[in-house]
Amino acid sequence: MSGRDLFCQPRRFGRGAALTLVFTSVLVAGAATGALPGDGRRTASGETREAPARHAEDVTRAAEEAAAVGKSPLEAAERAVSRSGDRWAAVYSAGEYEEFEESLDGRYTGVGLWARRDADGRIEVTEVRPGSPAAGAGIRAGDRLRSVDGHGVDGRPVTEVVSLLRGDATDAAAGTTVTLGLQRGTRAWSETLRRALLSTDSVTVRRVSGGVTVIRISAFTKGVGDAVRSAVRAAPPGAGIVLDLRGNSGGLVAEATATASAFLDGGLVATYDVDGDQRALHAEPGGDTDRPLVALVDGGTMSAAELLTGALQDRGRAVVVGARTFGKGSVQMPSELPDGSVAELTVGHYRTPSGRTVDGTGITPDLEVTEGALERAETVLSGLGDPS
Repeated sequence: MSGRDLFCQPRRFGRGAALTLVFTSVLVAGAATGALPGDGRRTASGETREAPARHAEDVTRAAEEAAAVGKSPLEAAERAVSRSGDRWAAVYSAGEYEEFEESLDGRYTGVGLWARRDADGRIEVTEVRPGSPAAGAGIRAGDRLRSVDGHGVDGRPVTEVVSLLRGDATDAAAGTTVTLGLQRGTRAWSETLRRALLSTDSVTVRRVSGGVTVIRISAFTKGVGDAVRSAVRAAPPGAGIVLDLRGNSGGLVAEATATASAFLDGGLVATYDVDGDQRALHAEPGGDTDRPLVALVDGGTMSAAELLTGALQDRGRAVVVGARTFGKGSVQMPSELPDGSVAELTVGHYRTPSGRTVDGTGITPDLEVTEGALERAETVLSGLGDPS
């Protein structure tokens, strides 16, 4: 298992495990956390979100009753969410939700480390973000992380280590310090870093053999749609594109729709319901509909990434290669509680243009591949014919 101080494996926890975990499930909640059009709370990106109804009333009532008798509204809301059976619901403190929105806006507070746990339970730094506090301190890939603020990390899940690095338990802000215990070979030392507000690299672009452009999207944060459009325009004339959505756990649904618009000339992207009210998402006209396109997916492709995959598959725009996707097709919306904390609650589900449901089933690739998926995607592109 691996992670960094923004994205981790998607799981829903209580507050102890904190925002980092909840965030990926945001990125879990693609359609959800992604600010679907309508009235309601305004996001960091300036979009509006619908206010949830129904079981939101139960959660809000529990929070209000707790506040009235001097108890924690947030904890009362968490208990109400737990009783509801809503597997994708989450409750954030005001500080956590602010960080959550910053993350969706393409920013996060951390030190810039990627890490993994080896077979012996030790935590190893796998990558250091250039220009980050960790890079400035001289930390390198291969260094062993032994402790965070005096807490030993051997044997802990990477998600918990990430939470300590970010300071989720105390809503730590940029500028706060964190002390790391490190080891490189026989040398052991401590390093005190100041957390910083860092930007994400949600879109990476590279060229492979035959002029094929690989566009990898790790999450649908703000600006992803524009970045993908730019990458498509910059690709060699007539060359194919691999849209790599493996491990993409979702994000802003508006950005997933904008990404669909890069490859479609208008038309339906998905339908969704909010408390039974049916709505639709449409692509903007003018996308590149001529280039051969392969969408690469796996079991970590979730939510907004599944919404995009389903649209490209149903519209006949892309050949989908890889493994069956996760199956997260529900929609969450935020509800503000009396103490400023926020409950994200499930209010509906989305469907692909042909009416397929994704929740619990995922999307089956046109070509199922486990090993060498990228190489197979390139082969598929070569077989799609001369686009000219």
